[in-house]
Amino acid sequence: VQLQASGGGLVQAGASLRLSCSASGRTFSAYGMAWFRRSPGKGREFVAAISRGGTMTSYADSVKGRFTISRDNAKNTVYLQMSGLKPEDTAVHYCAADRTVNSGARGASDYELWGQGTLVTVSS
Repeated sequence: VQLQASGGGLVQAGASLRLSCSASGRTFSAYGMAWFRRSPGKGREFVAAISRGGTMTSYADSVKGRFTISRDNAKNTVYLQMSGLKPEDTAVHYCAADRTVNSGARGASDYELWGQGTLVTVSS
């Protein structure tokens, strides 16, 4: 599976964006998926995760109630709907996948496959 993230951009505080991560291959539904982000001067930070079937989700406290992760296994795509964006959400956002994860693992080392990242910039 190869991952391709898209949907980033420059928005004002309070706006919404939807990130997409498209996966190649026929086994997308076998992978637990997650979004991470890296902002300037910080390490890679967990944002949200979703189980293989999409029934279980997990969020970082900093985005809970504002962001929603979802997936469409028929389209081999995972989404991150971001609302109420804040300047501190400015970061390169990455999608990640792993066949052994199905319970919202939050460590970057838990995920084997990574997309190239898409930049989200939120102005105040």
